[in-house]
Amino acid sequence: QVQLQESGPGLVKPSETLSLTCTVSGASITTNSYCWNWIRQSPGKGLEWMVYICSAGNTGYSPSLKSRISISRDTSKNQFTLQLRSVTPEDRAVYYCARFHESARIFDYWGQGTQVTVSS
Repeated sequence: QVQLQESGPGLVKPSETLSLTCTVSGASITTNSYCWNWIRQSPGKGLEWMVYICSAGNTGYSPSLKSRISISRDTSKNQFTLQLRSVTPEDRAVYYCARFHESARIFDYWGQGTQVTVSS
């Protein structure tokens, strides 16, 4: 069974950098045909895709967040990490990591999500 678990601070101050890590079990993040994503949902809004890193290491970024976002991975720990710079209260959201199945074109596994608040 594939499991994803988000971890990171629940509270970040404005202008700081948010760093969240997704730990994957039951599958390797280097296995072909999958991309590993960060997606968020702000209060009262729909899901917003943010960034991915695929098994080969290639990445993709939301145009609206590209200037503030980065993604990296630690294959030895089977983890991938989101960094969002210069956060504002508008970055308050539940952040999810999710696996995208390239062939089926679906997000087939999700983490439970982690709430992040931006406040001084």
